[in-house]
Amino acid sequence: MILDGPLGTELLRRGVPTPLPLWSAWALRNDPDAIAAIHRDYALAGATVHTTNTFRTKRRQLGDAWADLARAAVRVARNAVPDDHTIAGSIAPLEDCYRPDLSPERPRAEHRELALLLAEEGCDLLLCETFPHIGEALVAIDEAVATGLPTWASFTAGPETDLLTPDQIHTAALQARERGAVAVLVNCIPASRTLEYLHAVDVGLPFGAYANAGHADEKMGWEPSEQAPELYADLAQTWVDAGATLLGGCCGTDPRHIAELSRRFGPTRSR
Repeated sequence: MILDGPLGTELLRRGVPTPLPLWSAWALRNDPDAIAAIHRDYALAGATVHTTNTFRTKRRQLGDAWADLARAAVRVARNAVPDDHTIAGSIAPLEDCYRPDLSPERPRAEHRELALLLAEEGCDLLLCETFPHIGEALVAIDEAVATGLPTWASFTAGPETDLLTPDQIHTAALQARERGAVAVLVNCIPASRTLEYLHAVDVGLPFGAYANAGHADEKMGWEPSEQAPELYADLAQTWVDAGATLLGGCCGTDPRHIAELSRRFGPTRSR
């Protein structure tokens, strides 16, 4: 199954601002057509699972406007891709996906309200993604599963692979399975380091990865890599060889990377 690539770094690559604290959510207010274009391009590249731009549509960043923007994100995704494609509602850390120390003590209410909204708006599954804090991730998974929608869990060791160890991610994957997740992934890890973490989420469920190509940059938010889509797909081949069936891209990848994944591994791949 081919997942899409990032929205945040792809908006930046296309010249759309992604200022903090809204990051990719800024475009929901100021340039929703750019978000729609990215969704369409990923669909044309061969992705059939499309993640909503709800990574930052949270009450703590947006106040009372959070719900309207989250609903808009789902509508933009749904209207931009074919009807038979899957819409995955993104549920991310409440604070910073690279700062597990900022994870709030009581995150349940905020994760619950976003999960319920995404379910009400017609998402096909919920993706609890880019969690470096296992406790908060499990709360988000609980609330996603409670909606009745299929729930995927994705953990990150961060762009420097210093936030979680493979052993910690393995423990988290087991706990996610116990709480009702139906797939487990790793994301936002350098593509060259992903395999060692991928093995950790092989816990008897469908599993996979969507990795980074590039590195975090204090001035720009993300510095793209010159890593060719072919090299990214070469690394993805090792993930497939390890049993992964869910493949996509994270920060620094773009529709070209997804197209190469689709060409090699998608349902209509070249023989």
